[in-house]
Amino acid sequence: MAKSKLLYQCTECGSQSPKWSGQCPDCGAWNSLTESLSVVSGGPATGRFAGYAGDGAARIQTLAEVRPGEETRVSVGVQELDRVLGGGLVAGSVVLIGGDPGIGKSTLLLQALAAFSDKLKSLYVTGEESPEQVSLRARRMGLQADQVRLLAETSVERIVQHARSEFPQVMVIDSVQTLYTELLQSAPGSVGQVRESAAQLVRFAKQTGTALFLVGHVTKEGTLAGPRVLEHMVDTVLYFEGDPGGRYRVIRAIKNRFGAVNELGVFAMTDKGLKEVRNPSSIFLSRHEQPVAGSVILVTMEGTRPLLVEVQALVDDSQLSNPRRVTLGLEHNRLAMLLAVQHRHGGVLMSDQDVFVNVVGGVRVNETAADLAVLLAVLSSFRDRTLPNDLVVFGEVGLAGEVRPVPNGQQRLREAAKLGFRKALVPAANAPKSKIDGLEIQAVSRYSDVLDWFA
Repeated sequence: MAKSKLLYQCTECGSQSPKWSGQCPDCGAWNSLTESLSVVSGGPATGRFAGYAGDGAARIQTLAEVRPGEETRVSVGVQELDRVLGGGLVAGSVVLIGGDPGIGKSTLLLQALAAFSDKLKSLYVTGEESPEQVSLRARRMGLQADQVRLLAETSVERIVQHARSEFPQVMVIDSVQTLYTELLQSAPGSVGQVRESAAQLVRFAKQTGTALFLVGHVTKEGTLAGPRVLEHMVDTVLYFEGDPGGRYRVIRAIKNRFGAVNELGVFAMTDKGLKEVRNPSSIFLSRHEQPVAGSVILVTMEGTRPLLVEVQALVDDSQLSNPRRVTLGLEHNRLAMLLAVQHRHGGVLMSDQDVFVNVVGGVRVNETAADLAVLLAVLSSFRDRTLPNDLVVFGEVGLAGEVRPVPNGQQRLREAAKLGFRKALVPAANAPKSKIDGLEIQAVSRYSDVLDWFA
């Protein structure tokens, strides 16, 4: 048999020490020793390791012998959240939701619980707010949350004890940084407490088949607070993005064991909570009445959904010895690379110009399909020449000046045609074999072909 023993482990080198000190004795890192649990022989297993040591249940088998059960999904009643989750909740899954304070994490989960509380037994565990505050929010949003069970508790052991007596099918923990386990002596929110508390909750969810939502705080850099191992322990990681003072919110899947990653759900914040946006392209497109220089419409893919966004560029004479390159919603280093391609293969020099590029609506575009749209927007602003209002663009531009194809070209073009666009500039390899009604397609294979088309 085994029992747990309290040790201090270095987060830099992994060495263990029986007592805490300000500096790691092995690697010399300062303030890197955090509380951890280790297994030693000589007693029954407790806490984190209960049920794991010496149970004799595991056996070696071939992959062909394993018969996976059928995956059953349950809709959460919020279509955009279902999309990001991969089609709905899976029994026993653990979902981690992170975002800035006030972005709407608690609001969204309370809406979801109220939507399916009549079909599934749910439990909302609040560690930051009192039950009165949660009830006040539900009344303000006009939610029918009479069937939602509520618990105000921060001790993991007591939360699990209540959950085993309630047998909820869906449980929300708001938030994991406020929890603590009695096995450790450090304060709630510390690395050890967050890791061990999450481990107990994940084990409970897997053993009982409870779908678990964990709300996580984020650091000033925008990453989830606590140990990085927290993201590895859960099945799905969702990030809430957007300006807390703005109207629109975007929830993005970073990791999903039960669906596609980089799926996107769009919501609008109202006085009645978060409202789903079924056609997000409509809010990201300004559709100027008259064509303006430096504006290009890009068709990007967010998971399985094509999304039309506006890429704007402003090129102006620089008053600095080192001209600025500023991007919002795009990778900064990629802009510098594209400007070098513009000069080398297009003969357009911008070494004395400030270049600003922005994706309208606060969307962040991570795929390389935005290359051609960025170059056209920059060139349009630099030469003060407008592009047609009904034009869409996508394509990757290589260092050799070639325009490379991108995935899901046909789906992007059909979405553009459905929204009323009449012209498309695409890589030659993405040109459809059959004509798309109402869409005139210009295929290019090199950036010099783009310049000839633009001239």
